[in-house]
Amino acid sequence: MDASKLIAGRMAVIDSSGIRKVFDLARSIPDPINLSIGQPDFPVPEAVKAKAMQAIAQDHNRYTVTQGIAELREMVLAAEKQRTGIKHDAILITSGVSGGLLLAFTAMINAGDKVAIPDPYFVMYKHLCRLFGGEPLYVDTYPDFQLTAERLEAAGAGQAKILLLNSPNNPSGQVFPEQELRSIAEWARVNDVFIISDEIYSAFVYDGRFASIAPYSEDVLLLSGFSKCSAMTGWRLGYAIGPDEIIAEMTKLQQFSFVCAPSIAQHAALVAVSLDVSPYVNAYRSKRDLTYEGLRGKFELARPQGAFYAFVRAPGDDGDAFAQRAIRNSCLVIPGSVFSEKKSHFRVSFAAEDETIEAGTRLLCSLV
Repeated sequence: MDASKLIAGRMAVIDSSGIRKVFDLARSIPDPINLSIGQPDFPVPEAVKAKAMQAIAQDHNRYTVTQGIAELREMVLAAEKQRTGIKHDAILITSGVSGGLLLAFTAMINAGDKVAIPDPYFVMYKHLCRLFGGEPLYVDTYPDFQLTAERLEAAGAGQAKILLLNSPNNPSGQVFPEQELRSIAEWARVNDVFIISDEIYSAFVYDGRFASIAPYSEDVLLLSGFSKCSAMTGWRLGYAIGPDEIIAEMTKLQQFSFVCAPSIAQHAALVAVSLDVSPYVNAYRSKRDLTYEGLRGKFELARPQGAFYAFVRAPGDDGDAFAQRAIRNSCLVIPGSVFSEKKSHFRVSFAAEDETIEAGTRLLCSLV
């Protein structure tokens, strides 16, 4: 049998992640300078590891209830109400923010629905939207990568059913200010656009405080998790907080897909949810400065305000060609076209040792 004939037509609208392609290439390069990976370089905190091992020893290894263990849901909800002021009480523990996005898109997007996606964007947004028959409506945020109500209006985003927000942003490292989020929330209310806010990097803000759109709108689904702030990327643990009806549908879907988030990770998160992450944030603020100062003499880039990334304008506005050149010289970066409808930039991750950042920025500057 020709196996290709068994593949569903929907698979033709998505492509393998460009990030994964770089990771695969990295395996063939001996000792590369890796500025591509988007996960913390610090280990899972010892207290979280200890709680996970305790959970295994105490036989918390079975399925939990689909929505997640009650104690964790209560702790996360209390923490998010204090952090963001979100108005909702319905919460679902998910298999990472990626799992939350998959559930939300499955529950909410019909064929032909428009989804407003600020450009540049996290790689998953566009492909999940298209997988379910949605139509991405891109909102250009170049060159400063700030989203405004005016830019939404100019892009015709009022036609959209959903607006996807990601602040702090991957790949640009920019953070949306509170006053602008108020304006965006009002714009969404007037245009009857629902908001999905991906706040996975909320702990990593380096200049001022983090602001969420959640207190300014009831029409919002907040997604976050433990992958970045506790380095639990492989533990696949996130959560969704939002309107009762949407969380109920996502929970129903989780019953027939993920079943539940990993049980051991849920118990470990009982410790992770209240950890002081300020030492990590301070360390990454220094890495941000090291990256920015190392590149700004040779490249045009907006100073990252959060997350782990700098989005850098490439020579000749060809990020694809420059990323390939960097990789040939054993420095791994991601072409900007992975995250954008443009190819003028490339992404640098500063989730790395300081020595790696210094070596990488020197090498990148030498290629200009």
